[in-house]
Amino acid sequence: MLNAKIPAGPLENKWTDYKGHCKLVNPANKRKLEVIIVGTGLAGASAAASLGELGYKVKAFCFQDSPRRAHSIAAQGGINAAKNYQNDGDSVFRLFYDTIKGGDYRAREANVHRLAEVSANIIDQCVAQGVPFAREYGGLLSNRSFGGTQVQRTFYAAGQTGQQLLIGAYQALERQVALGNVKMYSRHEMLEVVKVDGKARGIIARNLVTGKLERHFGHAVLLCSGGYGNVFYLSTNAMGSNVTAAWKAHKKGAAFANPCFTQIHPTCIPVSGDHQSKLTLMSESLRNDGRIWVPKKQGDNRKPNEIPEEERDYYLERRYPAFGNLVPRDVASRAAKERCDAGYGVGSSKQAVYLDYAAAIERYGRIEASKEGKEDAPLEEIIAWGKEVVKEKYGNLFDMYEKITGENPYEVPMRIYPAVHYTMGGLWVDYELQTSVPGLYALGEANFSDHGANRLGASALMQGLADGYFVIPYTIGNYLADEIYNKPISTEHEAFAAAEKEVSDRLDKLMSIKGNTSVESFHKRLGKIMWDKCGMARNAEGLQQAITEIQELKKEFWSDVKIPGGITEFNPELDKAGRVADFIELGELMCKDALNRNESCGGHFREEYQTPDGEALRDDANYMYVAAWEYKADSNWELHKESLEYDVIKPTQRNYK
Repeated sequence: MLNAKIPAGPLENKWTDYKGHCKLVNPANKRKLEVIIVGTGLAGASAAASLGELGYKVKAFCFQDSPRRAHSIAAQGGINAAKNYQNDGDSVFRLFYDTIKGGDYRAREANVHRLAEVSANIIDQCVAQGVPFAREYGGLLSNRSFGGTQVQRTFYAAGQTGQQLLIGAYQALERQVALGNVKMYSRHEMLEVVKVDGKARGIIARNLVTGKLERHFGHAVLLCSGGYGNVFYLSTNAMGSNVTAAWKAHKKGAAFANPCFTQIHPTCIPVSGDHQSKLTLMSESLRNDGRIWVPKKQGDNRKPNEIPEEERDYYLERRYPAFGNLVPRDVASRAAKERCDAGYGVGSSKQAVYLDYAAAIERYGRIEASKEGKEDAPLEEIIAWGKEVVKEKYGNLFDMYEKITGENPYEVPMRIYPAVHYTMGGLWVDYELQTSVPGLYALGEANFSDHGANRLGASALMQGLADGYFVIPYTIGNYLADEIYNKPISTEHEAFAAAEKEVSDRLDKLMSIKGNTSVESFHKRLGKIMWDKCGMARNAEGLQQAITEIQELKKEFWSDVKIPGGITEFNPELDKAGRVADFIELGELMCKDALNRNESCGGHFREEYQTPDGEALRDDANYMYVAAWEYKADSNWELHKESLEYDVIKPTQRNYK
């Protein structure tokens, strides 16, 4: 079932050789071929713009009112690229190596090396689009460090990098819309993949304003619909982020890979109560200059500024001296949990640690004082200068924190705690980004391909744009070159009629339940099961309990969910009900995947498998594979394994000390 289609030859030549030998579609034939793109975040918008520019007839769908609303806009810290502007030893190989190591040796070498290769092109593309990256005094683009690296390779636009990159991709997309090469369908949600003779040939979409079901044909379908972190209910994802497009594809035959590989981000504003519907991320870029600590004394209730330096435990610097506060996200998250579980947590909940900028403010202040020739300036003046520098670098993040918490992070340390952020699992794809269903592709966070068991910070934006701008324009041609002989299939075809009836019957079934429990209530309960038993730490007993509880929750959902309103109208509760139903099924698979993987690696931390000092303990002899699950029937999946072969990098126990 699984053929990764990895090109032969040396790793560094694979992508070049592939591009030189893949099939091409001539311009006249491109105009005859239709491509459907679901999702218009960075991956979807860049793919739609690129394929439209090439001459394909593109239809782009998003459930938001505008592509500008895509969750890519929320990425704050930056985008990685191996340009080595700092001359600090970076290279394509180092970016490749850091990504493989950061993912705990559970990613495919060929895909990751290609990502590192095209990374530099992404920056050039975005600069040409006018993305306002930060610049040094001399005009060169500025870089900062992110977790899991010892070089500065992260390009950024203050604390709103995702927003600026999305505006760039959106401009390119809208240009193609204006030229008539792309047709945009906003407020439309894909609810089914249509297959004809085993190939993806279109989708069934629901107009979320009118409730009308629509049939759309495509010679190929690209899913760029993001990740599934909202299965945990509380996450840093937008409220609308969901798994429905990918899950419908999965139930139509597309394998789902490594679903248990979810990322916990260490730098989030802690949960404050049951009233919350989402969590807020404080960018990993803050770990550049901020120092993370807890009191050395358990249960210390003093205010942070009252705790002297010698009574603070800078635990990341203590445990990981080589990387300090810039260890990868999974390592930093587990370390924070360990300190809080041991009784050293801070704040009213004791489920938080401090992220302190006092030292950075003073350091930057002294640099400014030196510029002014005032090395002997009073400390108050140095602090004032330092705050201005920090404000320029991170101001919008500090403002956001103050608005949410009511605390001034320039004066007192931020309180942070890990939260669900990103999903490394997703639809299984081969080297060409094609799923196990011919003609069906998955790009960006919707696929599993590039991050292994843990994603390094600032690599999500890199992957989304790499897939859309520089990978899919080549690889889709390799498939569509054989489709020029196939005329468009009428949406009156029986396969479209059957798929529409399947969607219609499901919606009718949901609306006919007329139960007493809200959709939100079921989502919350699912999220609690997932976080408690398949979250930052897992064990066999808890996962088995979770599977049973989710199966019971599913029965209750389909017998007691309450959905007001009707089908043929604007009905957000109905939209959410369908998404939560898919999350419940996905949650069960995630727990089964986590239970099957008897090792710890990256973000998958099985408590039974850890080193004496509490680090993840891999089992390369038995689990050096991608777990690709094929849907068989309700609560029934078959596991397929794609063996991971490492020809260039030798897997070792990760060491950030």
